Amino acid sequence: MEFDGPDQMQTNISHHTSSDIENPCTPLVHSMEEELERLSPLSSDCGIYRVRERLRHGHERVYTPHIVSIGPLHHGKETLKDMEEHKMWYLKAFIGRTKESMRFYVELVKQKEARLRRCYSEKIQCSSEEFIKIILVDAAFIIEVLLKFYFKELNGENDHIFNKPWMKRDIWRDMIMLENQLPFFILEDLYDASKNIVQPERRPSILKLSHYFFKNQVINLGGIEDQKLEEIRSSKIEHFVDLLRQLYMPSKKLDKRQFERETVPSLTELHQAGVKFKVGSSRNLFDIHFEKGILEIPRFNVGPVSELIIRNIVAFEQCSA
Repeated sequence: MEFDGPDQMQTNISHHTSSDIENPCTPLVHSMEEELERLSPLSSDCGIYRVRERLRHGHERVYTPHIVSIGPLHHGKETLKDMEEHKMWYLKAFIGRTKESMRFYVELVKQKEARLRRCYSEKIQCSSEEFIKIILVDAAFIIEVLLKFYFKELNGENDHIFNKPWMKRDIWRDMIMLENQLPFFILEDLYDASKNIVQPERRPSILKLSHYFFKNQVINLGGIEDQKLEEIRSSKIEHFVDLLRQLYMPSKKLDKRQFERETVPSLTELHQAGVKFKVGSSRNLFDIHFEKGILEIPRFNVGPVSELIIRNIVAFEQCSA
């Protein structure tokens, strides 16, 4: 290309720059680049999920809380608002029992806010103040529920939850739904910071309180045994669904050999292949043995509560896989 002189060269350069600026794609390019810059970093802390639609379809009742919201995913739903005042009463009792100030707990949760938000699989669309309030109120509520279940003398005559068996039953069912969880570490942090919550010599850990609650309150699917508590480290627990999953896992180490088949054959397929079945004597649901063509499986009674527990554990495992 030939130029008559510097003036024409300058004109062509200016024309090129002007055309680039006027490109109709330029605003979109800038907008998408800015959006990429705003993306939150991927986190390994994520452990609380929305249940996938293919699992939820036809089974909405076992994944959706009916009486109380725990955490931000279902907070503010009209059908759950009646429990909000009860939760505030439990927060008041918690703070009064610990003799710490509201500021102390707000600041404690504030320090953990970034980590707490990363524990949810979706971006929580609420302000910092609202998020901190949700976490603090719900965590105090759960701790009070665990304490009142462990120490029966803490239940007063005007307690509207523990004096109504139907409400207590519905609350603990909501507490074991995957979408209705708080990260376990915030329960532990709040509880450990509350030194005056019970007398030191009577003070169980939050893990022991949770174990006692699920062992005695939740239906015993397959034997939640006391020795499991010694095998579980609280730092490895993501939330109550994960705790239940770990409590139901067999104590002995499983065979870690890799199997070529990824799908589990049906009972019909196993029977057609010549496998015989035997009712096992173990109380642990996952204590399954296969030897000399005999598959030994513990007895398992299926009911509404057992279905709720198993479906939420399965949903957690599939979401976190």
